Amino acid sequence: MIRFLAETASSSTSQTTRQAVGYPTLFLLVVLGSLVPVIPTGALVSGAAVVAFHQTSPFALALVFGVAALAAFIGDVGLYWLGQRGIRSRNGSRWLRRLQSRADPDHLAKAQRQLDEHGVAVLVLSRLIPAGRIPVMVACLLGELPLRRFVRGDIAACLAWAAAYQLIGIVGGSLFPEPWQGVALAVGIAFLVALVPQVWRRAGRKAGPPGE
Repeated sequence: MIRFLAETASSSTSQTTRQAVGYPTLFLLVVLGSLVPVIPTGALVSGAAVVAFHQTSPFALALVFGVAALAAFIGDVGLYWLGQRGIRSRNGSRWLRRLQSRADPDHLAKAQRQLDEHGVAVLVLSRLIPAGRIPVMVACLLGELPLRRFVRGDIAACLAWAAAYQLIGIVGGSLFPEPWQGVALAVGIAFLVALVPQVWRRAGRKAGPPGE
C-alpha cells in the first residue's frame, strides 16, 4: 500500500502515467480489501484523494470517488454472494466461516437487532463505523436477506464510505504543500479511525465487568 501511494505521489512520474497506473491499482486493491478484510481500504482512498487534490485535472477527485465507491460495491456484492452460497450449502463454505469468525458475537447480535428495526439502511452506518461492515453483512446472511435488497442498501453505503474517506484525504491535502505530507497525514488519520475503536473494545473486554 505504501509503495502504491509513494509511486502515485512521485513528482518524477508524469500525471498521465500516474492516472493510468493509479486508478486501476486503487480499484483492484479496494475490491481485494472488500473481499478479504485485511487491507486498509479507507487509508488507500484517503491517500489517493490527497494525490488527486494536488493534480491539475478537475476530474481527479471525482475519479477517485467513483473508482473507490464502485470497487467497494463490487467487493461487497461479491463477498455477499459467496456468503449466500455458504448459507445454501449443506456444509457451508470457507467464506461464510471466515465472515462469522470475524464477527464479534455482541456486535452480531446488535447488528441483527438493527437490521430488524431499520432494514437495509443499517448498511450505510455499518460502512462508516470501523469493523461494522462484517457483523452487519453476517446478520444479513443469517437473516437470508435477498441479494437484490442487499445491493440496494449497499449502493448508498459505498457512496457514503468513499465520500467520508475522500474528505479525510482532501483535508490532508489542503494542509500541506507537498503531496507526500498530505498522504502521510491522511493515511495516519484513516488508520486511527480504524484502530482506535478496536483497541477500545479489546481494553473493555480485558477489564471485564465491574466487580470481577
